[in-house]
Amino acid sequence: MSAPHVTRASVGLRSERGPVLLAVMLSIGLVAIDATILATAVPAVVDDLGGFTSFPWLFSIYLLAQAVSVPIYGKVSDLYGRKPVMLLGIGLFVVGSLLCGLAWSMPSLIAFRLVQGLGAGAVQPMGMTIVGDIYSLEERATVQGYIASVWALASVIGPTLGGVFADYLSWRWIFLVNLPLGLAAGWVVWRRFDERVERRDHAIDYLGAALLAVGGSLLLLGLLEGGVHWSWTSATGVGIFVAAGLLLVAFAAVESRAAEPVLPPWVFRRRVLNAANSGAFVVGVLMLGLTSYVPLYAQGVLGHGALVAGLALASMTIGWPIAAATSGRFYLSIGFRRTVLMGALFAVAGAALLLLVDADSALWQLALPCFVMGIGFGYVASPGVIVAQSSVGWEQRGVATGTNMFARSIGSAVGVAVFGAIVNSRVADGGAGSTVALERLSADVLAPAIHAVFVCSAVVALALLVSGLLMPGRIEPADASG
Repeated sequence: MSAPHVTRASVGLRSERGPVLLAVMLSIGLVAIDATILATAVPAVVDDLGGFTSFPWLFSIYLLAQAVSVPIYGKVSDLYGRKPVMLLGIGLFVVGSLLCGLAWSMPSLIAFRLVQGLGAGAVQPMGMTIVGDIYSLEERATVQGYIASVWALASVIGPTLGGVFADYLSWRWIFLVNLPLGLAAGWVVWRRFDERVERRDHAIDYLGAALLAVGGSLLLLGLLEGGVHWSWTSATGVGIFVAAGLLLVAFAAVESRAAEPVLPPWVFRRRVLNAANSGAFVVGVLMLGLTSYVPLYAQGVLGHGALVAGLALASMTIGWPIAAATSGRFYLSIGFRRTVLMGALFAVAGAALLLLVDADSALWQLALPCFVMGIGFGYVASPGVIVAQSSVGWEQRGVATGTNMFARSIGSAVGVAVFGAIVNSRVADGGAGSTVALERLSADVLAPAIHAVFVCSAVVALALLVSGLLMPGRIEPADASG
């Protein structure tokens, strides 16, 4: 499985497919920057609009909309093509960004973040699916480096731009800056991306889409807000999961009989997809453990400022793109199973190093495990998307890509719930009470609470080894024409 004739000149930005790749990079860049740019400007937003107690919904509603819409967009793209779905996603993201920039209150900003999330739910999976359509398996090993560079740049540019806009201009520019980038990406997709899609009548699975959207939203809402806005054992906490379960059971029943289901049952019967999706799920869980609690540990326990604490977490976002960019040479030479297992070992090693961190540790001792785990995530997640896409034909690739990203989103929500419950229980055991703001707790209370998260992360990281063992060594790429 070597690729002796694949070079950057033949697949890069100056090649015939270069404009399409550039459009995909711009589009994914919008979503990647948006993932980090808002966090640094939350104080400025709250000072202007008020609604301090509601600001977490700026992130939750975006995640909900993005996660639930991903598999639906994937299926629609398999029916009608990637181009219209990508343009719809860019359009929604740009309109949502404009409305966010004009928001007059916290509730209106939250509502417009929903529109942004619906756009992001199309942009990211469609970008990866388009790459899967126009490049061969061997070529994607090189192209992956371009996509990884977008995330690497975004991890640096996002927080920096957010701080600059909040301090020197206005937080509204955090959203308005998306307009020229989004319009440029949309124009290039419209003019330069041509695809051949067989035009025929389709039986749209409206009922399945509605059940997935509502049931999935309730499940994610319960995971994100349980233990925060209501008790896990309250009527609301229990009722929301019961309702979600009933709707998702109904969704499964509908999908088993639908002519063209949104989430076809074959997705769960293929070993390669189960391995890739389980790996994405575990990565989503672990990622939330790092992004939520590493900066808090750096500030509340080690005594560093917010900027320095962010640098500790940034080491993960540096390690991930490095691994993603180099993963191609590994899965082409040693196969997907060994590449994913290598990533799993990196993640386990990083999680083990995290266990050694204590209140007397230097910042680099906290940053190093994050960097190692980031490398692990890159060697698990990137080959997982590639192998999922390559195992199916064009007419199934949108579903395969969307399901993989949906699994990571569900994992992130589970991570929020599990790690949050662990910290809250340890804080309560320490006598502080779980209702106290975490950032105001003493180091003596925070340290053992967050260390418990690190222990849980180490246990969860072992599950990546199982995902690697489930992965087939090599696959026969399916027909990539479309």
